Amino acid sequence: MNVITEAARQPATKTAPDFDAIVIGAGVSGLYQLYRLRELGMTARVFEAGSGVGGTWYWNRYPGARFDSESWTYGYSFSQELLDEWDWEEHFAGQPENERYLNYVADKFDLRRDIQFSTVVTSAHYREDAKSWDVTLDNGRRCTARLLITAVGVLSASVLPRIPGVGTFKGQSCHTHNWPKQPVSFAGKRIAVIGTGATGIQTITEVAKTAGHLTVFQRTAQWSAPLHNSKVTSEEMRKIRENYQDIFARCQETMGCFIHAADPRSVFEVTETEREAFWEKLYGEPGFGIWMGNFRDVLTDREANKLMSDYLARKIRERVKDPAVAEKLIPKNHGFGTRRVPLESGYFEVYNQPNVKLVDLNATPIECITPDGIRTTDADYKFDMIIYATGFDAITGAFDRIDIRGVDGVSLKRKWQDGPRTLLGILVDGFPNFMMVMGPHAGLGNFPRAVEYTSDWVTALIRFARDRGLTCIDATPEAVATWTDHVIETNEGLLFTEVDSWMTGINRNLDGKQVRKVMRYSGGHPAFRQRCDAVSTGGYRELALS
Repeated sequence: MNVITEAARQPATKTAPDFDAIVIGAGVSGLYQLYRLRELGMTARVFEAGSGVGGTWYWNRYPGARFDSESWTYGYSFSQELLDEWDWEEHFAGQPENERYLNYVADKFDLRRDIQFSTVVTSAHYREDAKSWDVTLDNGRRCTARLLITAVGVLSASVLPRIPGVGTFKGQSCHTHNWPKQPVSFAGKRIAVIGTGATGIQTITEVAKTAGHLTVFQRTAQWSAPLHNSKVTSEEMRKIRENYQDIFARCQETMGCFIHAADPRSVFEVTETEREAFWEKLYGEPGFGIWMGNFRDVLTDREANKLMSDYLARKIRERVKDPAVAEKLIPKNHGFGTRRVPLESGYFEVYNQPNVKLVDLNATPIECITPDGIRTTDADYKFDMIIYATGFDAITGAFDRIDIRGVDGVSLKRKWQDGPRTLLGILVDGFPNFMMVMGPHAGLGNFPRAVEYTSDWVTALIRFARDRGLTCIDATPEAVATWTDHVIETNEGLLFTEVDSWMTGINRNLDGKQVRKVMRYSGGHPAFRQRCDAVSTGGYRELALS
């Protein structure tokens, strides 16, 4: 395991920083940013809370965890050697393969020597006198760096439900994000899963295969569609490798950096027969096409969205034998695609099994967790294991858990209390030399595709400042205000903004997360890159550089 150098253990009062840059997180973003910093010849230290690399794919070991991006669109594109060497086993790879891939990357490029594992950054304060960041770790040690770069992920701050008695249960329990590394057997056990988001759906589908009895506690039903995963044959891998350039080019063209792009037609420009045939085609194809490749107005027009939602409701009724259970599994409080669409592999058929029961928490809410199970308003359930698939403090949560303070000791959490305010999702005014890879208001989507662009942009900015002898990089308040207003504009007219979800900043289990906020840029990645490129090619006029 890497350790802090002797120099880094000294009190943070020296003139010269210990490192040129500190990166928080060794997941997809952190690994790539470290690689780019090394290319600049900079000294860097990555601090990672886990004992290994991988970020999302290190922590989320729950049964069924896998991509819903096509694997061969998800991997890094920066190294031809890496593309030539790595063979994907599945079109939508599972957690073990994804973790192996990121470990392979770390080893191939010798990244571990600059990563300190099992280390949590508790605070980061900007030192105006030295134009550097003073970082404190959970072991009490401190170190300094000219630059502070966060690579903390969008969904990395897990949240347990606010249910009385969570700590009293005597059986095994865990949040899906903190799944044990050692194998967990469900055979013959009474299992509870609380939560039916994307993670819950994957977990439920796998646990139901071997559990003695599984009880699913559902608050919000989800529109979900088949993943249609399969193995990648050697011939398919050969063709994928031959076409990587075209695949990545395609990802650059689409709104979400996936291979799927919206159909230019309106729902109302085709006949009912044509519409149904198109939806049948999407329903039968792998991946996010049914969400990202649907008619152009499904996510903006209420009637178009209702027609699509009605189609999926019929599909659920076809797949679930008990009509009463099927109705519980059909969302009533949001339309298709207005929340993140989970992709599943036999999820709805789970409820046809005799060992699976669905509990609707809207009808019978949970009163408390008891030492031997869960009590709702109408029953006491006894369990051997409780699985919490209850989500995350999304997008800003990982930032809030670090005491980040900029000029004059201003807290980032307080600055964002009414919603995040950034420049390009990368910079925050009053927080010099602080940059975020995939921060709030950035262009999200197929993650590594977005990460590579953002990290490259950050790297180019650092190079620009270094080559000119500049030691302070900050956004201007005016530029932050302009970008934030633009981000808000990109969300106007989209139906998802009217729905409570992590994409609108809602989490009922957290104080201060009850009011919808604009958390993400919704103008699409091509437009996001165009805006970012305009800033860099214009000489960074939106920044205060000195």
